[in-house]
Amino acid sequence: MRALPRSIGERGIACHPDRVSEFQDGVGKAIDYAKALGCAQVNCLAGIAPAGVEPQVAQRTLAENLKFAASKLQDAGITLLAEPVNTYDIPGFFLNRSAQAIALFDEVGSPNLKLQYDIYHMQRMEGELANTIERLLPRIAHMQLADNPGRNEPGTGEINYPFLLNFIDRLGYNGWIGCEYKPRHGTKEGLGWMRAYR
Repeated sequence: MRALPRSIGERGIACHPDRVSEFQDGVGKAIDYAKALGCAQVNCLAGIAPAGVEPQVAQRTLAENLKFAASKLQDAGITLLAEPVNTYDIPGFFLNRSAQAIALFDEVGSPNLKLQYDIYHMQRMEGELANTIERLLPRIAHMQLADNPGRNEPGTGEINYPFLLNFIDRLGYNGWIGCEYKPRHGTKEGLGWMRAYR
């Protein structure tokens, strides 16, 4: 596993046992920013597993940090989210499958901790999108999308978005679905896929 240099950005520190106090300070800042911006939900990135740290230590650190953050955010009226991220794009990312996330949430035991389900990341890691979304829907508070391969807009890859988005509607999901993709030919052209859903 490789760690990314801080100069090009981090991918979260929630699984880093040597940065717990920094994480806790960050929770306070996140609450301040969320309140100022009117955000009802905040995503906590688990981070890349630090070199030399045993997986069970990283797991325990992540669970304790999520428990701390979930409590603080609940007091502030904000929902805490955590998102599994694929390890092809971000090698070593600690939280990378939906079942792993749900087991972690059960360990934390907070009603204020929900799943941020990224369709692109989960297609890369595990597939079985429709059945997984249906099974985990009570635990999902936010979704994101992109197509695969390429992380471009829907309709450019292998994911059957006309089926999947209609399926999600039929399930009764009433949260947001964020568009977290790289438009192939610019932002305006990259929104063309939405015409079919108006």
